[in-house]
Amino acid sequence: MADAGVAVAGGRLRRRQPPDTIQAMCGRFTLRTAGKVLAEVFHLPQVPQLPFRYNIAPTQAVAAVRQAAGSGQRELVQLRWGLIPSWAEDKKIGARLINARAETAASKPSFRSAFRHRRCLVPADGFYEWQRLDGRKQPYYLRLRDDRPFVFAGLWETWTSPDGEVVESAALLTTDANATVRPVHDRMPVILAPADYERWLDPAVQKPDVLRPLLRPYPAEEMAAYPVSLRVNAPRNDDPKCIEAMA
Repeated sequence: MADAGVAVAGGRLRRRQPPDTIQAMCGRFTLRTAGKVLAEVFHLPQVPQLPFRYNIAPTQAVAAVRQAAGSGQRELVQLRWGLIPSWAEDKKIGARLINARAETAASKPSFRSAFRHRRCLVPADGFYEWQRLDGRKQPYYLRLRDDRPFVFAGLWETWTSPDGEVVESAALLTTDANATVRPVHDRMPVILAPADYERWLDPAVQKPDVLRPLLRPYPAEEMAAYPVSLRVNAPRNDDPKCIEAMA
């Protein structure tokens, strides 16, 4: 599958840039963990070769771990961020479906089939939220206190256009904010506990009532949050300065 966030120009790869807007929660995250570490954490058969990313934005490609059809092995794939339902007439709908509420995803037409049959792990090591302050929005970077990688609970889908273009896409599940995130935003992405990875990926598990208990707020005491500069507001800025704490 072609990388949804990369285009070819003049024989060189360049990353497509979404509009310079502050995205809805959860609308930006980072993945700056070495491929060797990801392979060990997620039991991947091969070490992925991924660039460090400091400002991953909707419509760009995101790394996702899923169970490969037939083999039962885990595989790491690139999915377009913003789920495109299989029945959609236009892939543009994906830009509005970057998140799915954990409480209702199993029943919503856009997500219910993926919730039962096509779940994935989306590796990350931090994400951004925006706090409203005196008419403006202050970005915060949130991560685990020990800065280790973690995973968002994700859903994925395959869409085929009338002319045969195939796009695989994903959405991140969200839940109520924990005490660390709540001062910034009332929702947060679902961060799965390592003990729950296997159940979330298992295609034999399809009953929503079995899966919903996994979709809970992550323990607040294990997380840290700090303000960062407005640099992260523009997706073209994708460098370590995005996660630097403000003085």
